[in-house]
Amino acid sequence: MAIQQALIREHYLSGEPSGTWNQASEDAMRRYQGDHGWQTKTVPDSRALIKLGLGPSNDHLLNPESAMTTGPDAPRAAVSDTPAPHSEPVPVGNTPSANTPASMPDHDGADPQ
Repeated sequence: MAIQQALIREHYLSGEPSGTWNQASEDAMRRYQGDHGWQTKTVPDSRALIKLGLGPSNDHLLNPESAMTTGPDAPRAAVSDTPAPHSEPVPVGNTPSANTPASMPDHDGADPQ
């Protein structure tokens, strides 16, 4: 009934609200949604209900058009298709590394040439 009253107030439906969702109500809601640039396949659309004044009150919000009215979802573990980067083992102490260039002096400072 509230949806029909709002559609009558906005001149998309005529007559008295019956409280029964019928073809006239559905057609009026489709026109209302289409005139506002919203989808018309699913009626009623939540944006249409809010615009008709049937959603939650936004009177306390400074920017009701852009405000989030619910908290963000809890963080979830990210699942990535990209494999983790490969890291080379780090040599410990004076253990020679396969990655040490031949031109580098060995541990006693002498040039290996």
